[in-house]
Amino acid sequence: MTQPLALSPAMADALARWLEAEAGAKDRSPHTIAAYRDDTIAFLAFLGGYHGIAATPKSLGTLKQSDMRAFAASERNRGFSARSLARRLSAVRSFLRWMSDREGYDLSAALSARGPKYQRSLPRPLAPEQARELLDYAEHHHPEAWIAARDAAVLTLLYGCGLRISEALGLKGRDWPFSESLTIAGKGGRERMVPVLPVLNDAVAAYLKLCPWPLEAEGPLFYGARGGPLRPGVMAGAMAQMRQSLGLPPTATPHAMRHSFATHLLSAGGDLRTIQELLGHASLSTTQVYTGVDDARLIEVYRKAHPRR
Repeated sequence: MTQPLALSPAMADALARWLEAEAGAKDRSPHTIAAYRDDTIAFLAFLGGYHGIAATPKSLGTLKQSDMRAFAASERNRGFSARSLARRLSAVRSFLRWMSDREGYDLSAALSARGPKYQRSLPRPLAPEQARELLDYAEHHHPEAWIAARDAAVLTLLYGCGLRISEALGLKGRDWPFSESLTIAGKGGRERMVPVLPVLNDAVAAYLKLCPWPLEAEGPLFYGARGGPLRPGVMAGAMAQMRQSLGLPPTATPHAMRHSFATHLLSAGGDLRTIQELLGHASLSTTQVYTGVDDARLIEVYRKAHPRR
């Protein structure tokens, strides 16, 4: 197959307009828009090489199932997993639907091509006793008392509020002191309110009391060792050291604390809609994955405890 050709000016303009629509009307995050751009450019570049001529808005009207299947096969040959390919094809289909509406042609045949099937992996939360042990250990895991207190406060935020690590480390000095709730700007700029437990206030207050860096309104709430904003990679490294010391599995990452928050709430009787709002998920289907974790744990307990096992 020949090398992919550059996008035609008309196609590049159409792609830019679609991405603007996705970012504006659908409130997609910059990360999602960047992924959509990469996915769609890969598809259009493939078409250029596959047909020997750069794709144009008009030429997309002649797409067939065979074109979609050839693209999927090409991506699999390049090493794409079924899950990654499914995500890429989803972006491509969204673009093609937008183009068919804009240009007035029928792409139902091409869009009916099936994507790869894959088993969606379940989140890997910590058990409640593991989460408690980790938080207790974090308070003393580092020789620098203020760094240990900082790490404990961050982990308490992740577990106590279900925050993403980027959300926790994105808090500013002006966000302190916390009130009874925090306003968090999540993916796609979606805001949500999360309640703040007293234990969380205590953890952050203990860190700030020891922190050698001044708290400034526009500065970070959580500082790195040299005075800059604390980076996610630093917390990931700290978590790796702690899980090794405690004998926790490799899945015990900062993000696992968010999974633990959701799973433990569900196990305690929390309803999915409330958990969805607390996590900031745009779709309930994203939150429903935690029911699989809860069901798996229930079956495991049943098998261990049933008298006729």
